[in-house]
Amino acid sequence: MRADSSGSAPRRAAWAPVAALLEEAAWKLALLAVNLPAAAFGSHERHVDIAYGDDPKHRLDAYVPDGAGAEARPLVVFWHGGGWNSGDKAEYRFVGAALAESGYAAVLPNYRHYPQVLMPGFMEDAAHAALWAAEHASALGADPNRVYLMGHSAGAHLAALLTLDTRYFAATGRPAPRIAGVIGLSGPYDFLPLLEPDVREIFGPPEQYAQSQPINFVRTGAPPMLLIHGSTDGRVWPKNSVNLAAALRACGADVTLKLYRERGHADTLAALSIPARRRAPTLADIAAFINPPRVQAACGTAGAGVA
Repeated sequence: MRADSSGSAPRRAAWAPVAALLEEAAWKLALLAVNLPAAAFGSHERHVDIAYGDDPKHRLDAYVPDGAGAEARPLVVFWHGGGWNSGDKAEYRFVGAALAESGYAAVLPNYRHYPQVLMPGFMEDAAHAALWAAEHASALGADPNRVYLMGHSAGAHLAALLTLDTRYFAATGRPAPRIAGVIGLSGPYDFLPLLEPDVREIFGPPEQYAQSQPINFVRTGAPPMLLIHGSTDGRVWPKNSVNLAAALRACGADVTLKLYRERGHADTLAALSIPARRRAPTLADIAAFINPPRVQAACGTAGAGVA
């Protein structure tokens, strides 16, 4: 998934673990900074550590806007990123808060990571979390027919693959939810060849690699998708979103591609936070996707002819 993880000299390879640790530490500090305002402000309720399965990782947080609307609100299920090997829903409180403040019910699930599981373990978790959300939509004041699956980075991969490869919902033996749309931020959808050793193991053996690629499951009738990517993303190449959008269009599927100029891997997500909201129009693009502006029909004069 990394843009520069092949062709490294031995010295560069030796520094790679150190660079990864520094990158992770910087990301943790950034998450702490953007979560502080989310904890202090906002008119919504947060319900934490709700079980959707038996494993300790099978827990989710729900964010519900205050007050009842005139009609049931959309429901957004958001999976965090972290290379399929790290991350926790508690680090993304700013995402739940931003979605709730926009008028949506939001569900943020945890899921099992590598090395506890390989694929399809985390995909199975994603299916069960999405089903829990759809089945409890009414209790959250949401419409079970307006369920949107969303994620950042590896989480966007989960959302897209779960939607396009119908086997994961089928394997649960429960009716699949009606997915109104998918929102992918900086997601890997077309990332062969696999360059990093842990990613090879996560999606292996090699004969199974193709099963990990959402682009291989593009189909006519797929739910609408909003794919957002930073043009300078060096972690997950923008071609992932560009290629998936092209494949969806070729099948006649509804897709919106947004490439943010001079923005990187984390910018698409950080823009949901109060401190970084001006960095990118992520929240506005999500709102336009979920609630597209209504076009007023022009009204002519009764009985007027055509010139």
